[in-house]
Amino acid sequence: LNEPKVINVFSISHLICVCFLCEAELQQRSPPSLISLAGGAPNPSTFPFLSANIQLKNGQTVGFDETLMKRALQYSASNGIPELLTWMKNLQKNLHNPPTATYSPEKGQMEMCVTTGSQEGLCKVFEMLVNPGDNVLLDAPTYSGTLAALQPLGCNLINVSSDQHGMIPSALKEVLSRWAPSEVHEPGSSAPKVLYTIPNGGNPTGASMTAQRKKEIYELARQYDMLIIEDDPYYFLQFDKPWAPTFLSMDVDGRVIRTDSFSKILSSGLRIGFVTGPKPLVDRVVLHIQASTMHTSSFTQVIPKLNTHGSCHLKIVVFSCVCVDVAEWHAPSAGMFLWIKLKGIADTQQLIMEKALEKEVLLVPGGVFMINSSEPCAYVRAAFSLSTPEQMDEAFRRLSSLIKDAV
Repeated sequence: LNEPKVINVFSISHLICVCFLCEAELQQRSPPSLISLAGGAPNPSTFPFLSANIQLKNGQTVGFDETLMKRALQYSASNGIPELLTWMKNLQKNLHNPPTATYSPEKGQMEMCVTTGSQEGLCKVFEMLVNPGDNVLLDAPTYSGTLAALQPLGCNLINVSSDQHGMIPSALKEVLSRWAPSEVHEPGSSAPKVLYTIPNGGNPTGASMTAQRKKEIYELARQYDMLIIEDDPYYFLQFDKPWAPTFLSMDVDGRVIRTDSFSKILSSGLRIGFVTGPKPLVDRVVLHIQASTMHTSSFTQVIPKLNTHGSCHLKIVVFSCVCVDVAEWHAPSAGMFLWIKLKGIADTQQLIMEKALEKEVLLVPGGVFMINSSEPCAYVRAAFSLSTPEQMDEAFRRLSSLIKDAV
């Protein structure tokens, strides 16, 4: 792969952060007798918190004694607390068995860093790789947060068609046919260097990509020497097993950057995510963290207990009994969302934001997930993670009534 394009924002702030982190690293390797007058960290003995116990639903308790509490409230390394990083690396190896785990750093060895939710990781990856005028490929429709992160960068967003099984390889091949593989490394080439996708339980569609499609897309990425950003926050919310292999699991070139999140299974408020990818690129993400947030909350990082929730799947069957005459949809196989096409409705914006609110039911108009949100869109997104089956049933009855009145 070509040398990545990295934003030039580090300079003085980078040097300051490096000085602080070098001090912390030196202290970890030094004997207890070392007297340090170098660090700019506050004295944790002055903090008002002494200890804490957190009761889990399974009856276990996560305890913070005085020593651990001091560490949880203090600055930590920008790439993450070492124990958590080790645990996460083992998790990725067990789940995905990435070929790059055994590579040398120069060949794209798998590396990881902790981020404040996967959204921080995504934003920093985009800012690292994307320059104004670049062509970036992504699912259509796609997560509105991704559009919000990419659009200010001045790049050209190119939709690749998708269906209930995710991005369509033939559609990707057609888009890429505008360029010859031989020209991707020529100076001034406009060939896309980045492909972004949500492979499982896509937001907003709920679509999950099949293993065969991932293989075909990966081969196209190799042919055109593109990086694949595998944004997979719903990986742990897949409903059926066996789970399809990930792009990371088939990455023999070191061209996959993967973002994961514990927001959907541990806590959305704790903000724990992680980036996995080739070491040269992850190292640059860490530089960006040093110059911005410095690190994810230390307190958050010392709570590595997972408690999954998976009760969402059965709620969506209620919908089929209510709106079958006025809407079309595909049952998702992962995630938290249902992507619904309303029959006879050219654009859902007014129906949802005005009339649906009057009936006390709220969904998201599909236009916000499109590159051009002003274009008419017949779709809406429904989230089924919070409401009870009874609430879902009543919400769709109200929606069905609105659709019938509108057409």
